[in-house]
Amino acid sequence: MKKLILITFLTFAISAKSQESTKTTSTEPSKQNYSFSLEQAINHALINNYTAINAGRDIEAAKKKKWETTAMGLPQINASLDYQNNFELQKSLVPAEFFGGNKGEFIEVAFGTKHNMNARTTLSQLLFDGSYIVALQASKTYLKYYENAKQKTDVDTKEMVINAYGNVLLAEEGILILEKNKATLEKTLFETKETFKNGLIEEENVEQLQITLTSINSNLNYSKRLLDISNKMLKITLGIDVNDTIKLTDKLDDLTLKNLDMAFSQSEFNVTNNINYQMAQNFQEQRELEIKLEKSKALPSLSANVNFGYNAFGDQFQFFTQNQKWLNYSNLGVNLNVPIFSSLARSARTQQAKIALEQAKTQLTETEQRLKLQYATAKSEYEFSIEEYETAKSNLQLSERIEKKQQTKFTEGLSSSFDFNDAQRQLYTAQQNYLQSMVNIINKKASLEKVINKI
Repeated sequence: MKKLILITFLTFAISAKSQESTKTTSTEPSKQNYSFSLEQAINHALINNYTAINAGRDIEAAKKKKWETTAMGLPQINASLDYQNNFELQKSLVPAEFFGGNKGEFIEVAFGTKHNMNARTTLSQLLFDGSYIVALQASKTYLKYYENAKQKTDVDTKEMVINAYGNVLLAEEGILILEKNKATLEKTLFETKETFKNGLIEEENVEQLQITLTSINSNLNYSKRLLDISNKMLKITLGIDVNDTIKLTDKLDDLTLKNLDMAFSQSEFNVTNNINYQMAQNFQEQRELEIKLEKSKALPSLSANVNFGYNAFGDQFQFFTQNQKWLNYSNLGVNLNVPIFSSLARSARTQQAKIALEQAKTQLTETEQRLKLQYATAKSEYEFSIEEYETAKSNLQLSERIEKKQQTKFTEGLSSSFDFNDAQRQLYTAQQNYLQSMVNIINKKASLEKVINKI
């Protein structure tokens, strides 16, 4: 009985240990479920998008860089401890007669001790330096540049989210339409086969429908794979794991209607609001500061320092004993550096900075002209997408009526399978064009908003 109890206990212990080991070694991350409207997806991406996160870190690094520059003009305190072991003292020659020797002869004399130690503290302060003043101004421009870069990243991220969100909706709607077309075609094919069995139509009609059905099945499989890829692209843009589950709450029709606004494209374009223009301005400001920096190097610089220290000497290493004697010292120093002549090197650097400034001005002008062209292009494409949407919507309605008529004629034996197949292909193309036209409206408006810097 005792052996049976022992065996049972050991079996239970081994089983529990095995389960514990399985739980411990399992490293598969748990999946999360997300549900986003387009607006929610944009807000989530502005915080969690990988590029947006690093852009925010760039700003934090720029703030630290600004403080680093500021600290250069603040008091600096440094401490040092120097130790020297003169295992062979340097010798000098002195006249021997000083020590009672013969005149004209010299003897070797070693000065100093074998062990020396010096402990000191230095307080330094920059009193005036023209380049430091310019560096403070440049640090503000440096920070502004990364703030603008973060804003540009946000604008780009918003456009990417809109495009990725629209692609997912397009794939989902495409699958629904293909499945509907497939169900309708399968029903027609079944009826056609029954009619063929009764000898009322030719086998060619059945074969033609089978070809069309095979094509739909192929497109449906491709669309499902495309949906998976589009979902993963959206997840990456949102900054979430590709294995997480995501559900989109907005519908393609609703988003299209929200973005149908011809009046929006008629608003005035102010190029100075565009983030690319602002970054070009920032680049020009940096070149202007470079000129000021080179000019400031011709000004004198003034600094001061105060030193406090102790020296200790001995033929034995006893610096940390109570018998060791330390000799203190202190001094105050002022350093004035006046540039006088650099063989025109400073002038050459100043001229280079001026040339760089002229290049920056030219780049700013080019950026302005390119942005105006970009706005005109985005405005035209957005207006065209609205017109294209109305056309695609009308064509879809016509194609549906034509396909329905041809299906009726085909069923009644009044139309050939080729006519019916042409009507089907025309309908399928119209369906895809209609879906694509809705996505185009959403994407083209996003492009226009990007140009005018509307986040």
